[in-house]
Amino acid sequence: MNTEQQIEFDKVKTLWAELATTDKAKEQIFAAAPFLKEAELRKALRDTTDARSMLEKLGDPPFSNLAEVREIIRIADSGDCLSPCQLTRTERMLVMTERLRSYLKAGKAYDNPLAFYDENLDTLPALQEAINEKILNEEVNDRASKELYEVRNLILKTEDLMKQKAEQVIRTHKDCMADAYYTLRNGRVCVPVRREMRQKISGSVIDQSQTGSTLFIEPAPVAKCYEELSLLRIREENEVARILYTLSAMVAEAVPALEENIKLIEKLDYIFSKGKISAQLDCIEPNINPERRIRIRKGRHPLMDRAVNVPLDFTLGEDGIYGIVITGPNTGGKTVAIKTVMLHCYMAQCGLHVPCREADLCMNSRYLSDIGDGQNLSENLSTFSAHIKNVLRILSQVDPDSFVIMDELGSGTDPAEGMGIAVAIMEELLESKANFLVTTHYPEVKEFAEKTAHIINARMTFDRETLRPTYRMLIGEAGESCAFYIADKLGMPEEMLRRAVRAAYGEEGLSAYAFRGNSKAVRTAAPKLTKVKKPHTDSSLGEKFRIGDSVIVFPEKKTGIVCEPVNEEGMLRVQVAGKKYYINHKRAKLRVSASELYPEDYDFSIIFDTAENRKKRHDMGRKYTEEVIRTEPEKEPRK
Repeated sequence: MNTEQQIEFDKVKTLWAELATTDKAKEQIFAAAPFLKEAELRKALRDTTDARSMLEKLGDPPFSNLAEVREIIRIADSGDCLSPCQLTRTERMLVMTERLRSYLKAGKAYDNPLAFYDENLDTLPALQEAINEKILNEEVNDRASKELYEVRNLILKTEDLMKQKAEQVIRTHKDCMADAYYTLRNGRVCVPVRREMRQKISGSVIDQSQTGSTLFIEPAPVAKCYEELSLLRIREENEVARILYTLSAMVAEAVPALEENIKLIEKLDYIFSKGKISAQLDCIEPNINPERRIRIRKGRHPLMDRAVNVPLDFTLGEDGIYGIVITGPNTGGKTVAIKTVMLHCYMAQCGLHVPCREADLCMNSRYLSDIGDGQNLSENLSTFSAHIKNVLRILSQVDPDSFVIMDELGSGTDPAEGMGIAVAIMEELLESKANFLVTTHYPEVKEFAEKTAHIINARMTFDRETLRPTYRMLIGEAGESCAFYIADKLGMPEEMLRRAVRAAYGEEGLSAYAFRGNSKAVRTAAPKLTKVKKPHTDSSLGEKFRIGDSVIVFPEKKTGIVCEPVNEEGMLRVQVAGKKYYINHKRAKLRVSASELYPEDYDFSIIFDTAENRKKRHDMGRKYTEEVIRTEPEKEPRK
């Protein structure tokens, strides 16, 4: 499993990345991992401290995103021409570099080591000045060169002359005009001429109105000026291109310096982002010790609201102890506690400050964790299977310099077997000599911790009166689940509680509990169910009529013979005039019983079956035959 996600360092990274400006710094933040070299870690922590100090004294440094500038540098280095907009972005980056250099210089007054990075920043004043002089408002400045200034003045004069000549044509030929104003059509200065007056105006038709009644004509004098204007614009384009290529060449020459500036700015952005999150979370610089000691005073989980978060005091690695078994009630803060401890160590080893009053932490070669429900439906893993798979991975990687946390050790299976597995896992961890924290509810695991060297119990305290956890850890004491106290407080009857304690701890366990004496639970009345009533059947009806009885069927008063006795629905089947019907038994009256009409072993199929079917039955009784007996439908129409 991903330890960063389990201890929520990925969320800390997201918060941290929001405080960086450059894309490169953000990438570095999301790729941050624990340092494994002590010298590198101590340097990273000092940088964070220096950045925090400078931020508190001088405010935020003037960073800006450099992603666009990187692309501009690539274009310039390839020999392509930069646009005025791209040159403006480059000049702004140089201005930002100059401001950052001034910011760092100000830090020298406080002897801040980060301040001396200013000497590695090249503000390239010549390039900055050249761009500033020749580019204005993301356009080439009119005064970028003498040639450009003259050409643009001539362009303005020529455009004015074209307008004057168009106005002169309008005044001279008022009777031919559809309007008293010239207009621009397809970039040409035109006069609006009525179609019928076309021949009186010398010039080219450029466009016409939607109705076709007005023609827009470029007068001949204006057309001559337009030719001069086109030549002037070509001169302008050539001069603008020359200026842009000159500036692009200057940027290309400065590429090495610009790239070094960008790298340094991104590095400083990353360093200052560490200082910013330190200030935001009210953190302190941890002490890094060469032993396997972890000591935290008033530690907080950085993502929890400080108004409700209870600070944690924690110690591990002293007096030969490198394993702690934490017990306590559900929602008592056990999981948050072990996450907080590992998160402090992890943040510190990534070069960050930690949110506590005091921290003395060791470096770890690996951070291994098993927290939460690891159920994986895609791999067909139950919660217990996923936990065991993760535990086996941890045990295969653990070494004396590792830090391991496991939540609800041995849970998700039979309690007796889970307890045995939990003890076996802890023995393996003890043998590895790694620092480890585990949480459990098993009393046998608490007893194992009490009797075993190098391991100790700890408990999360619980207020029995308010039924609320206090989120405080007491190291050296075993805790309890408090399930019986909670059930008693919530009104579980005393007799039920006694049975529960007796089942858990035996008869002698009752002496450890003083119950409130809740009375027997009163059951509330449940809503009544309404069921469909089954039809009442009289068992004597089946004997009222027998097969072969002669009956009178009312109201027709026809004579029939009983084919089937009365069924559960009270229906009698009779044959009347060769047809069979179902009738209510109340409509039939016995005329002559079958015993008076037929011998005792009489075959009634003679009456109720066809001669063809009787023959087939006879054949089937003495030999194999493929004949099929066709019977009447099960249900004849009721009469």
